[in-house]
Amino acid sequence: MSRVKRLRRKLITRTKGHEEAARALGVSIGTGCRILSPVATTEPWLVRIGDRVTVSSGVRLVTHDGSGWLVRDHRGRRYRYAPISIGDDVFIGAGATILPGVKIGDRVVVGAGSVVSRSVPSGTVVAGVPARRLGTWDDFVARVASWPADEDRRGSSYREKVDSIAEKEFAPEL
Repeated sequence: MSRVKRLRRKLITRTKGHEEAARALGVSIGTGCRILSPVATTEPWLVRIGDRVTVSSGVRLVTHDGSGWLVRDHRGRRYRYAPISIGDDVFIGAGATILPGVKIGDRVVVGAGSVVSRSVPSGTVVAGVPARRLGTWDDFVARVASWPADEDRRGSSYREKVDSIAEKEFAPEL
């Protein structure tokens, strides 16, 4: 990416956020999205993000495989570029990496730190390196339904509201 493009993206990000910066670069983004990472790829036009998608912090979308650049012969170097498609109602956890050619269906959760190297069917929860199926969307919704809701939060400040519903116990030891 040229210096001018980097500066343009940085300016748009600071003034309008990651979503508008990605759109300005050519990423197709639906409505109602929360884009918390710079959707930085050298081929932004190859990325499609559906409606009501959260791309958490530190997520990387990779639309090319640079390793082919090492292979060269009389025809020159080798290149692989492939699109990334993210469906509707998708959550991509912090630090996840989505590799070239991956299609993520609708109603999918990708766990934090996952590396998604294969397409993910609709209605699936995946996590890990490489990402593997952990369960279904319906199971996920049933678990989350027991979490506190907006109406359960009490207080006037953000901290008071969070503290009013924060869990008091730590996760069990391994």
